[in-house]
Amino acid sequence: MNSQLQKMKTKKPRVLDIFCGAGGFSEGFRQAGFEIAAGIDNDPQALETYGQNFGSKKAVLCDLSRVKTLINSDGGEQLLKNIRVIIGGPPCQGFSIAGKRRDGDPRNKLYRAYFDLIKKIRPKVVVIENVPTMKTLFDGRYFSMMTKELQECGFNVYHAVLTADKHGIPQKRKRIFVVGTRACKKLFSFPIPSDENTTSCEDAISDLPLLENESGGDVASYEKPPKTRYQEMVRNGCKRLTNHWAVMHTEKTKRIISMVPDGGNYKSLPRNLWLTRKVNIAWTRMHSKSACFTIDAGHNHHFHYKANRVPTVRECARIQSFPDHFIFLGNKTSQFRQVGNAVPPLLAKLIAEKVRMIIDE
Repeated sequence: MNSQLQKMKTKKPRVLDIFCGAGGFSEGFRQAGFEIAAGIDNDPQALETYGQNFGSKKAVLCDLSRVKTLINSDGGEQLLKNIRVIIGGPPCQGFSIAGKRRDGDPRNKLYRAYFDLIKKIRPKVVVIENVPTMKTLFDGRYFSMMTKELQECGFNVYHAVLTADKHGIPQKRKRIFVVGTRACKKLFSFPIPSDENTTSCEDAISDLPLLENESGGDVASYEKPPKTRYQEMVRNGCKRLTNHWAVMHTEKTKRIISMVPDGGNYKSLPRNLWLTRKVNIAWTRMHSKSACFTIDAGHNHHFHYKANRVPTVRECARIQSFPDHFIFLGNKTSQFRQVGNAVPPLLAKLIAEKVRMIIDE
């Protein structure tokens, strides 16, 4: 009996990733010792990346507003078998500060797909990630609806806003995580933040070729050894550098970028250039000695702390805490979007480790 119980404890719990995108959430859970059953999304290019990194059979293309079709399909039963954890980062555009925040945005209703699967699979744990404003917008109706429905499904509900740089990630990214646990003897607790484990932009990417006057390539060499523990962690024995190519700017754009100092923004420019880009984040440089601003789905307004260009996909991925062996596919715009939309894998891993503690009973 004891050996059978030990076998159950050491067996990797199966995880289903909904709204998986490129797979940042899945990567963190994989690093924490979970088996990734599948990732589901409706973005073909993001799923191409997911399939590259987790196996093509695990990348499931599905219109999530019609997820019941998947549930009732021939392969649906096998796909959803023995799932113990469901994770997902539903589209946040309907809630985010950067979006229009429309009350009737159809993307807000994609939570229905999440709960259709929860009721079908009945996992022990669900984890939902979104922008912090989801909790308060529209008088908190969506957040209240979600937590109430989790409770009605038998889950104890926990939530917290986590800031990535307080957990060793070189990015000042804030996201809300909602965790539901069912039939677990232990209480869930979130990772504890700390100011002692900070990682700067320079700590994260200074070993990568600068690409000041060249385009780089999809596959290149490192040229330099890792300089920091963070760089050693993300390299993890990787022998080749991928997704590291520079966007080629016009001479005028490079000249303007060159006027912005390390950590500066449009206010560092002559006043007559302030409105050359009509967004308040324009002409913003990374600060080499500090964690980065939030890496988003775009890439046109933020610049490397030293080179006069936007960061490469690999540099953005480093700041998101993706390991260097994680390869991004699709066109260049899609690659930037995939990285920006992802859950930082290191943060996902920390949450996954806490989940593992309560389901391994």
